[in-house]
Amino acid sequence: MTSANRTLGDLSTSAIGYGAMVLSPGMYGPIDDESAALALAAAVDAGCTLIDTSDGYGTGGHNEQLVGRAVHDLGDRVQVATKFGFLLQPGAEPHTFPVRYEFGQLAVNTDPRHVRAYAEASLRRLGRDVIDLYYPHFPDPQIPYADTIGAVADLIDAGLVRHLGVSNVTAAQLREAHAIHPVAAVQTQWSMWAPIDPELYAAARELGVGVTAWSPVGGGFLTGQLPELAADDFRRAIPRFSAENLATNRDRYAPIRELAAGLGITPGQLALAWLLDQYPHVVPMPGSRTPAHIRENAAAAQIALDAETRSALTAALAEIRPAGEVSVL
Repeated sequence: MTSANRTLGDLSTSAIGYGAMVLSPGMYGPIDDESAALALAAAVDAGCTLIDTSDGYGTGGHNEQLVGRAVHDLGDRVQVATKFGFLLQPGAEPHTFPVRYEFGQLAVNTDPRHVRAYAEASLRRLGRDVIDLYYPHFPDPQIPYADTIGAVADLIDAGLVRHLGVSNVTAAQLREAHAIHPVAAVQTQWSMWAPIDPELYAAARELGVGVTAWSPVGGGFLTGQLPELAADDFRRAIPRFSAENLATNRDRYAPIRELAAGLGITPGQLALAWLLDQYPHVVPMPGSRTPAHIRENAAAAQIALDAETRSALTAALAEIRPAGEVSVL
């Protein structure tokens, strides 16, 4: 099932993408723009042609600017996916969510009146003429989802966007969006650390929608090399990453590390190869800041799991109950 390329709807891209969120300060701790540029260059050189960002990563569109500089001269060699709704346009009032997440209150505005302005602002920061894959980052709690999707469909008609994506949605919302315009990909958390919602998975398969999986190595945990988290690392707010829960989970996931060692690959590569094996149209989007780890992640696209390994993984994962709640973001 594993191959060097995948399709998300009509979008052909690499089997392993790159999640650029980690390259802005305050996500995984401090980082400078020079180190971020080296990471992005390593991802492209390793063959990760789908680069994922958002107007909400970093401050004032910082992450999109980073990505834009990195891919400036690459043209169609890479596809850029971005999301909108957090970096509010002038006149866009914040629409807060009824629940408070681990690191604060979320607020978006995806009113169709502002969607074109979001896209044009992202295009300026990215230095590109068209966005390859464009997602509303979250459904707006005060705006009908169909209205937002219709506005993105208008951008596709206008030539500013190539493909529609949806992010952080339910199965019903995916179906609603797909009825308005074909959805290339749904972005959701999916890994050995956090299973995909089965109803969302079933809807994606039925509709032929691809999945871009964020946090495919469990925020770094599944690599077996999770460093001490920086003071401003947002993972510190997630219960599963407390010191006590991490110690428990290291014990519980030991069988996965042992299977990887037996195969002569790293635990992170096994986590990615397992995910690629779950669905022909899933593209994991790991984010690492270290060029060596980025190359290691990309190499997972060449790992094919045999029946014995699949069975062993299924049995091991069936016994694992991770300690602590995991973030929905």
